[in-house]
Amino acid sequence: MPLRGIKVIELAGLAPVPFCGMILSNFGASVVRVDRASSEVPNIAIDFLGNGKRSVGLNLKSKEGTDILKKMSQQSDVILDPFRPGTMEKLGLGPDTLMLKNKRLIYARLSGFGQTGPYAKMAGHDINYVGLSGLLSLFGRHHEKPTPPVNLTADFGGGGLTCAFGIVLALLERTRSNEGQVIDVSMVEGSAYLGSWLYRSQGLAGLWGQPRGKNLLDGGAHFYDTYETRDGQFMAVGALEPQFYAVLLEKLGLSGDDLPQFGDFEESRSRLAKIFKEKTQDEWCTVFEGTDACVTPVLSLESAPLNPQNEARCSFQKSKSGDIIPSPAPRLSRTPGCDRTADKLSPATGQNSIDILLEYGFTTDQIQKYVQQGIIYQKDLSTKL
Repeated sequence: MPLRGIKVIELAGLAPVPFCGMILSNFGASVVRVDRASSEVPNIAIDFLGNGKRSVGLNLKSKEGTDILKKMSQQSDVILDPFRPGTMEKLGLGPDTLMLKNKRLIYARLSGFGQTGPYAKMAGHDINYVGLSGLLSLFGRHHEKPTPPVNLTADFGGGGLTCAFGIVLALLERTRSNEGQVIDVSMVEGSAYLGSWLYRSQGLAGLWGQPRGKNLLDGGAHFYDTYETRDGQFMAVGALEPQFYAVLLEKLGLSGDDLPQFGDFEESRSRLAKIFKEKTQDEWCTVFEGTDACVTPVLSLESAPLNPQNEARCSFQKSKSGDIIPSPAPRLSRTPGCDRTADKLSPATGQNSIDILLEYGFTTDQIQKYVQQGIIYQKDLSTKL
């Protein structure tokens, strides 16, 4: 696996950093998640992306706890910081401190607004970051308010994935310089960068220029929209190019005169809506399968793994816990990633504390003392000591 031998310390956080850690784990890195030294974990902090990771329960509000993390960082390649700017510095665990002892350390800081600027220490969520990036203004139907695409854009695209990419770049550069560096990931900037094509294409006549929801790619055109089928399912139509639109009309038994590509979009949309209501989703799949009409079913999370294309490529897999999950992407021909889920989707808080500290050079006596003092938390302690 391409990241085999890379040791990552992930400070426990919400969606973006766990996703970044999951990517690194799926491609071979050893990821240790640092949880609080307590069995009481709020539901919101449950890590749904903990597959392949291990957990150490550590009290970072104590000097002994921060000393443990400092020692671990000296033997690690990457630190994943999910906190607001200044938090790690207050703990004495900022990059200036940790990189002083380990010049090869890559310190990845993933936050909403970045490490600097007037918003840096403000709270926020995906909707706020996408709003500030400019992209949220583009999402939504005409005459309706902007609609966030769940928390996909900032948390996972502009946040976790961008951070993982930055880490891989830093690891590559380190092979030449033998030095680490600090990575400052702002989910606002990551989202905006993700939307580079949207920014750069705004002046393209015919593509943009209309109000939200009235452009070719935002639901304004009848040939780039979704339509309900007779059984209450949906089909996605993306017949943007003229040659593809011609195939769409052919499969619907229509001509260009019947339904011109560029005309009254709303009237054409109404006609297509009535036509798609005449058949079930499976029936429409049969009509369009293997054609260039750019028409595919809108699948649910349950049905997507059963689609013939996805089945043929093993695009989804069953984890050892029985969950159906996406397979790691992209695919590498010699060193592909793989899901590393153990018996549970995510390790319990402190599930591996003792084993991890032994690997980092702590003695049994030291660990026993830390357990007694509440510096570390080990789940199922009786089975370990």
